Amino acid sequence: MRTAYRVETVRAAERALMGRLPEGTLMTRAAAGLAAACAGLLRPSVAGSRVVVLAGSGDNGGDALYAGARLARRGAAVTAVLLSPDRAHPGGLAALRAGGGRTVTADARDAAHALIARAALVVDGITGIGGRGGLRPAAEELARAAAEGAVPVVAVDLPSGVDADSGEVRGAAVEAALTVTFGTLKPGLLIDPAADHAGEVRLVDIGLGPELPPEPDVASLEDPDVATLLPRPSTESDKYRRGVVGIVAGSERYPGAAVLAVGGALRGGAGAVRYVGPAGAAVISRYPETLVSGGPPHEAGRVQSWVVGPGLGTGPGAEEVVGQVLDSDVPVLVDADGLALLDAERVRARTAPTVLTPHAGEAARLLGGARADVESARLASVRELAAVYGATALLKGSTTLIAEETGPVLVNPTGTPWLATAGSGDVLSGLIGALLAAGLHPRDAAAAGAYVHGLAGRLAPVPAMASTITEALPRVWERFVPRP
Repeated sequence: MRTAYRVETVRAAERALMGRLPEGTLMTRAAAGLAAACAGLLRPSVAGSRVVVLAGSGDNGGDALYAGARLARRGAAVTAVLLSPDRAHPGGLAALRAGGGRTVTADARDAAHALIARAALVVDGITGIGGRGGLRPAAEELARAAAEGAVPVVAVDLPSGVDADSGEVRGAAVEAALTVTFGTLKPGLLIDPAADHAGEVRLVDIGLGPELPPEPDVASLEDPDVATLLPRPSTESDKYRRGVVGIVAGSERYPGAAVLAVGGALRGGAGAVRYVGPAGAAVISRYPETLVSGGPPHEAGRVQSWVVGPGLGTGPGAEEVVGQVLDSDVPVLVDADGLALLDAERVRARTAPTVLTPHAGEAARLLGGARADVESARLASVRELAAVYGATALLKGSTTLIAEETGPVLVNPTGTPWLATAGSGDVLSGLIGALLAAGLHPRDAAAAGAYVHGLAGRLAPVPAMASTITEALPRVWERFVPRP
């Protein structure tokens, strides 16, 4: 699992570690890792390569200057553009000059731009992890010059102009090809829109791990985590032990939503699926394994979880059906049209878990805000959803996030733009519903479901469709649960 910590936590850990080490040790370790990463991008060799260091005030500027000094000693032509000459890190500046590097000031605009235009690499040490808001005009000009010249940028700790804690970008920001971060990941490196500015992210170990708390602020699952979470049948299994999912979805207008949600549940490992709704004929035609009920949800029979909402509509009767499902004593996943019929107090009053899976527009309606606000502040929005509704919230989008009222927010790393296709969310709902029925904790079910769904999106033939994403799910399962 990849873990990320807020700036305040990182700084406290750094202070604790620095108190036991000789002065300058952490900066030396950071600069060494940064210089090695930069050297790996300089081809055919470091010697003779032109490198520009954009150095602001503070420790990130110092890291960049010390790394520049190391590159200069290896033969690179290194020039530092100083954005705040009076506040440049004195030790880093002295090391750069001693190593043969040169400096210019940012107000020498033409010279700075000419240097960037000829550079093989630009090192972004403009602001640190405590930076707030977008780049200031002089820094923005330099970042734009690198972007327009297609010069690769290596960001120090995180791209300047992005928010380390939230992943928000409130103005102009550096677009990095590589971000070299120190000690631990920061939340903004995992969460869009900031993550989209980071490029490849490389973590340099500076010894911070033992000083960090055991529970991170943000975490991202990896293959071994998902392999541990996914259920697999035993010799004693029957369909009930594997989990029975109830699906309330579809309508005369949208029967496909029911088919896709049922397919996601069946391909998600459910022992059985009970379908309730008007699309029974379409469901049986595609998945004859389904147990179709013509009555209301509470008469459908025994289930271990419910999925309600995809393609349901919001017309007469829909609210009553959603209410019946919420009145049950098993985990419930609410998606799509079901989200439009929710009452926060009713959800909070449930004794069994509830999982909400909105996209940004649906989340904005649930929170009474604007879609743009949700998209620009995804971390804050998913946390607010979980708090307001007392539920597990899965916020879909360029970065899918999963939050509960307490504990780390989980980030799904497997998404692909090909998942932005009609019905893809219906498949995800059924898949998570199956994992809930199998007994997974709601946050684990949502995170593992999103992870598997993302991989299926990558494996599906291009261009992906919801049905081909469903068909790709068995290949993902075999990756984690090999055949006996």
